[in-house]
Amino acid sequence: MSERRRHWACPESPVTAGARRIVDVLRRQGFAAMWVGGAVRDGLLGRPPHDIDLVTSARPAEILQLFPDARQVGVSFGVLLVAQDGIVYEVASGREERAYLDGRHPSEVKYTADLARDVRRRDFTVNALLYDPLTGTVIDYVGGLDDLDRGVVRTVGPARQRFREDYLRLLRLVRFAARLGFAIDPAARAAAAELAELAGRLAAERVRQELEAILTGPRPDWALGCLEEIGLLRAVLPEVAALRGIPQNPLFHPEGDVWAHTLLMLHHLVRPAPALAWSVLLHDVGKAPSLHFDEAGEPHFYGHESLGAAMVPEIAARLRFSRALTEQVAAAVRTHMRYAAVREMRPAKLARLLADPDFPLQLELHRLDCLSSHRLMEGFVFLLDALSEQPERRELPAPLLTGRDLIAAGFRPGKAFKIMLDAVREAQLAGELADRRRALEFIRKNFVEN
Repeated sequence: MSERRRHWACPESPVTAGARRIVDVLRRQGFAAMWVGGAVRDGLLGRPPHDIDLVTSARPAEILQLFPDARQVGVSFGVLLVAQDGIVYEVASGREERAYLDGRHPSEVKYTADLARDVRRRDFTVNALLYDPLTGTVIDYVGGLDDLDRGVVRTVGPARQRFREDYLRLLRLVRFAARLGFAIDPAARAAAAELAELAGRLAAERVRQELEAILTGPRPDWALGCLEEIGLLRAVLPEVAALRGIPQNPLFHPEGDVWAHTLLMLHHLVRPAPALAWSVLLHDVGKAPSLHFDEAGEPHFYGHESLGAAMVPEIAARLRFSRALTEQVAAAVRTHMRYAAVREMRPAKLARLLADPDFPLQLELHRLDCLSSHRLMEGFVFLLDALSEQPERRELPAPLLTGRDLIAAGFRPGKAFKIMLDAVREAQLAGELADRRRALEFIRKNFVEN
């Protein structure tokens, strides 16, 4: 493909100033140096660059001579981190990679001073644009400018070859299309569908990072639908892919099956925290294995929340969630059905609900659940009113009594202690007991001293 050029006046900022300075230093020593990748792509789309990568004909040792404080992070691939005024830039030596053995690591890395060769081994055309900040010129060797204009994500060169080099590109194809609001090139989509099972061989951390970026980014519903249609979701999250076609009672779920409900919840997300995004994705994951039909042919999912919560740790372990994230998501899945009955809750139980550290996450999950199904929001409004009327309920008060108080009152330690203390706590949270004296009176009235 012939070279194309376009002028772009990059807006000035501390980030661009540091990146321009690195190019200037390398050029003064006779090396080729350019900005490359996402910063160029985003800049041309009108998004100010916040994270700039550079490529140069200089070898790693030569980069270190010019920037002695640089830190090597990819010695095998010639990647160094160079800091300028507290801002860190990734500077890579130009390379042309040969054969890949494991869908991730090249068996041989060969450096090149020809930056055109470097961009021709990159993943997608829109990520393979070069920019000369000293002249304001974008240089395109792979058709990336045309694809930006058309709004298409297309691989550099044959799609099957690019995907076999690094299986993660299968997921990145969908993520970039969702993030940019672009279409996927038909040839790339067909190749991804053909090779979808390779995604199942990826390291768990890489899969989780890509899925999390999809879930917390723009158009997560479109992206998940695309992953499912291509066959990638089945390779990396078969439990979620199994939700397609699981019927629901149209009285409560006029939106359709469990898959349609999940996608609609994702559609209503707006840049969520990872815990909320994963909770939305997995909240009904127990419905596929718990589905059964009554005599009238109506679908039911008794206990699906408990079954789903039990599935979360298995999925989380496979995708290498942190312990905190696993616990948050499992709790949200386990408790999401109880929010339908909040108006009938005993005061003590409601107090515990409002004081749960994960209450904001679970409340938002409930809102999205209702918004994406029957749209009955009475429970959500009730909880908002409860918070506004008694904001102090977000923190549970200290217990009125302890075991030592019971001993001092003449009770002999034993199994009955827990029953008595729980009864006092229940009455306290219900607003029936306010101090230690009344709590002891409650004990003496309701329990026989032993």
